[in-house]
Amino acid sequence: MRWLFLIPLLPLLAQAEPEYELPPIRYSDTTPQDAVQDLMKRLQAGKTTVDRTDAWTVLRDLRREFHIPEESQVLVFSKTSKQNDLISPQTPRVIYYGDEAYLGYSVGGGIEIAVVDPYLGPIYYLLEPETSRKKPLEFQRDQSCLTCHGGPFTPGVTGVMVRSVFPSATGHPILSQGSAVVDSTTPFRDRWGGWYVTGRHGDSTHRGNVIATENADNTCDMPVEQGANLTQLTGLFDISRYPRASSDIVALMVLEHQTSVQNVLTKAHQTAARAMYMQTSLQKELGEPIQNEPTGTAKRIIEHCTEDVLDALLFKDEATLPDGGIEGDEAFQTAFLKTARPSAGGRSLKDFQLLNRLFKYRCSYMIYSRTFERMQPALKASVKARLDRILRGEEPGGRYDYLGESERRHIRTILAETL
Repeated sequence: MRWLFLIPLLPLLAQAEPEYELPPIRYSDTTPQDAVQDLMKRLQAGKTTVDRTDAWTVLRDLRREFHIPEESQVLVFSKTSKQNDLISPQTPRVIYYGDEAYLGYSVGGGIEIAVVDPYLGPIYYLLEPETSRKKPLEFQRDQSCLTCHGGPFTPGVTGVMVRSVFPSATGHPILSQGSAVVDSTTPFRDRWGGWYVTGRHGDSTHRGNVIATENADNTCDMPVEQGANLTQLTGLFDISRYPRASSDIVALMVLEHQTSVQNVLTKAHQTAARAMYMQTSLQKELGEPIQNEPTGTAKRIIEHCTEDVLDALLFKDEATLPDGGIEGDEAFQTAFLKTARPSAGGRSLKDFQLLNRLFKYRCSYMIYSRTFERMQPALKASVKARLDRILRGEEPGGRYDYLGESERRHIRTILAETL
């Protein structure tokens, strides 16, 4: 039986290491190609500088280098980070993000950086901004981040994520109540536990802006009405120490969408790359000709990955927004749209809708990401071919019938002119 020939390959499958540490990915052993590595080269060559007056000036200049708008600022007060001792409802951690880079800072601590390598996925660094200015900035690749970002919350992949917890008065998650890694399918009411949220959202509630109290019977009280429709954070903590007085609801929803899609793209790419690696290894073991196209098991794996990618890109099962939609900070929306790729007709995949869904055209702008651009070739070809069939209305089965003909036509035009 053919499966017996897999026996020589069992050592590859039986290792306890996560798949991203196995060939061909080798996450920890591979030198990344990311924005931090590029910045280090520019700093060493004297082509740019970082103002090291204090942590805030360092953050400002890192945002500039990584193309991250200040308006993306969001604030999290749950102790769900590497620097938990510095985070509380009175001292929230600030996060800024661009399309492929993320910065986190807890006042008085180090700056946490996540930047995306298209092959490896997110790479994590720690920068101590208060070190001697006579020494070069030291970006330490921080593998300890993988405790959370490479296992329990992003299974099988190194990933970035937004968690919604039940935070106590100290900011510690009440673990008995569980938590959620938020994506586009997460109901509105279950979002933002442990986060500050500014913006309007009608009569609906969420978990943001308030703390939870655990009862003796293992239930939990959370006064969600008190956290609803806040347009300012004054009185909750000292907001004056932060560059902006907001933690915008739209910025939070974009962050949740972006991180979850990034994880799907990374996982699919690495799964497909490993499937092709295993196919080649088996063909070599059997003395068969090496085939570059997927066959057998590898083909089935890539078909499955294709559907995962399309579900994420096309907002499959997206949670509906509250009645009347949401209202956020116009400044964030303006900054976000500056990097849009409009069609000749002025439409883009970054156009907001905000009434019953986040974006007007339900094909994610993450299709422009370097991860998608450099995706495993057989997988990328499969995704693009099936996406074309979907947008032409030729996909059987009805899986994406929620995309109307007009929306599909506009998406097809945008992609034809911008991808």
